[in-house]
Amino acid sequence: MNARAEPQLLGTISNSHLNALEEEAIFILREVAAAFERPTLLFSGGKDSLVLLKCAEKAFGTGRIPYPLLMIDTGHNFPEVTDFRDLRAKELGAELVVRSVEDSMRRGTVRLARPDESRNVHQSVTLLEAIEEFRFDALIGGARRDEEKARAKERIFSHRDSFGQWQPKAQRPELWTLFNTRLQQGEHFRVFPISNWTELDVWQYIEREDIQLPSLYYAHRRDVVERRGLLVPVTELTPPREGEQVVSRTVRFRTVGDITCTCPVESGAANAADVVAETLTVDVSERGATRMDDKTSDASMEKRKKDGYF
Repeated sequence: MNARAEPQLLGTISNSHLNALEEEAIFILREVAAAFERPTLLFSGGKDSLVLLKCAEKAFGTGRIPYPLLMIDTGHNFPEVTDFRDLRAKELGAELVVRSVEDSMRRGTVRLARPDESRNVHQSVTLLEAIEEFRFDALIGGARRDEEKARAKERIFSHRDSFGQWQPKAQRPELWTLFNTRLQQGEHFRVFPISNWTELDVWQYIEREDIQLPSLYYAHRRDVVERRGLLVPVTELTPPREGEQVVSRTVRFRTVGDITCTCPVESGAANAADVVAETLTVDVSERGATRMDDKTSDASMEKRKKDGYF
């Protein structure tokens, strides 16, 4: 990951296509505001949701985003990310709603098989409870089709049944950018305005728009252990196992999520331009390279999405 693109290669990279991607995202964000009664924008403080929030700011103006921001917190998120989430919402004058997996655990709707189990998969329960609590009929998310195979099956307006479940074979056609937003009682949509973006597009847009991100996205020193081909961060939640050697590496995170399942990559990229250069050289998706939970067959993304996951 610390390989750098040659300067002459970078000089040939154009970002003019970002105008069309941004225009499409803004159109979709406005379409949601017009078509639904109680939409919300899923906002984690991660890079994709920050790009989405920037598009929403352009679509409606600072302090005028017409739907609340919703965060499902596992209780095991990186503090750098949650602090940045709160700061950004305050800067935009946006309403921020946070619902926690720990609250679901207290209610008994989430039960862990063991104390150190990752809570990431259990976000589905808390999300569905939040949907019922606020009667949300559209949830705008920052998922992209290039992340992994299950996300590639999504429509931009992805229908969910009254149980919050996703049926990949029952998705509605979206010919000529015409969206069927009809809902039955209790159903809702997940809407993905940056579905057609790639990881490279996201980083080019971050660079062009000078979007500020949590510091974890850029190079920093961190203690890690090597485990199953990944660099696992050493934290109170992810201590080294017997026989593992702790080493200090210069790393960054390509994606951020629950501490118990998110890993950094070795990198010296100190800014968005550096990350763009690195992204040009990689051949593994960000989730494939950094997520421990995506490497287990019994926790496949498609199954989780069918159960109500993001």
